[in-house]
Amino acid sequence: MSPIRCEVITAERTVFDGDVDMVVAPGIEGQLGILPHHAPLITALTYGELVMRREGLEDDFIAIGGGFMEVGPEHVIILADSAERADEIDEARAEEARKKAETLMAQKYEADVDLARAEAALRRSMIRLKVVRRRRSRGGRRPGPGQPSGGGQP
Repeated sequence: MSPIRCEVITAERTVFDGDVDMVVAPGIEGQLGILPHHAPLITALTYGELVMRREGLEDDFIAIGGGFMEVGPEHVIILADSAERADEIDEARAEEARKKAETLMAQKYEADVDLARAEAALRRSMIRLKVVRRRRSRGGRRPGPGQPSGGGQP
């Protein structure tokens, strides 16, 4: 199968630019799997894990904070609000952010707590932790036959 070109771009930089065999993206209505020669599509993305699969190579994992994806027969362009590759995520900082957000969520009845912000911070930190832990535990490889896909929560 011929590869598909994938670019992941934020306002600050290009996070990924290369040929892949498949892109798995967190669409607002569920996971989207994009293969070469996919029908044209433009869709919104939500917070989640973006996976780029390449035959014979480790999968690339990116934590994204929403955005948009444009798909053509030979290209995928992801304009992400935020994006971090698994090897760029500081696990200790992400864990600290998760704990802080959970503490704020527990104080939801106090007047000075912005619940929506605390929920967004918790969601971001959980995705970042999922991405970095998946890469560490599997070395970025896809599971073999009979092995779980790792799609559950960390």
